Amino acid sequence: MEDWSARQYLKFEDERTRPPRDLLAQVPLDRPRYVVDLGCGPGNSTELLVGRFPQSEVVGLDSSPDMLRKARERLSKCKFIEADIVTWQPEPKTDLLFSNAVMQWLPDHMAVMRRLLQSLASGAVFAVQMPDNTREPALMFQREVGESGPWASHPEIKAAPRDHLPPVEAYYDLLKPICTRIDIWHTVYNHVMANPQAITEWFKGSSLQPFLSPLDAAAREKFLAAYTKKIVGAYKPRFDGKVLLKFPRLFILAVR
Repeated sequence: MEDWSARQYLKFEDERTRPPRDLLAQVPLDRPRYVVDLGCGPGNSTELLVGRFPQSEVVGLDSSPDMLRKARERLSKCKFIEADIVTWQPEPKTDLLFSNAVMQWLPDHMAVMRRLLQSLASGAVFAVQMPDNTREPALMFQREVGESGPWASHPEIKAAPRDHLPPVEAYYDLLKPICTRIDIWHTVYNHVMANPQAITEWFKGSSLQPFLSPLDAAAREKFLAAYTKKIVGAYKPRFDGKVLLKFPRLFILAVR
C-alpha cells in the first residue's frame, strides 16, 4: 500500500485529536520517564503527550515516512522512529505506551497488545484507542463499493475492509491476567461535517486508503463517486445543511 497522507489526515485535525485527548485525561501518571506514542501519525497526539508531560522523554513511532516528516516539522525537538509496531520492542524504562487509532490496522492486534503490555515494568501504563465503527454506514459502504465495482477481484481491494473489533470481554480476558488495573469504555462522537462530501474527505485520510491505494487515478475517481453517492443517500443534512458523522471508539487503559 502506498504511504499515508499527513495532509489529508490533518484536514480534520481538531476532530481526530479529541479521542487521544480524552484517552490521555485518564492516564494515571504524573511524571513518566519515557513515553512512546505508537502510531504517532503527523504528531498531533505526540504534541498532547509533550504538553501533559513536559519533563518526560516523549518519542513518536510510526511506519509512514510522510507522517513522520510532518511530525518532525511539528515537533522538531522530539525524537521520532520509523518502525513496525508488530516487531518493535519497548525500552525497559518505558512508563507509558500511548496508542491512538493504530492497533486496529495490525494483523492479530490482540496478540501485539498482550506482548507490549507484558514487556512493561510494574506500574507502567498501556493506553489504547481504536475506532469501533465498522458497523456504521460510512464503513459498510466502503466494503460494498469494493465488492461491486470492476476492482472487486483485486486481491488488495478484497483485503482492504477492516474486521469488526472483538467484544470488550475478549480484551478484558486477554489483558487482565497481566495487569493490576484495566478500564474499558466506549465513546460515541457525533462530528459535525460541512456536508456529506466531507465524510468522504474524512475517510480518504484513513479507512478508504487501502481501497484507493491499488487503483489508478481514473478508477479512484469512480470508486469515490460510487462511495460518495451512497454517503449522500445515508447522511441527511440537518437544518443548517451540515451532517452528523456518528463515530464510536473503543478505549482501553491497562496498568501493568
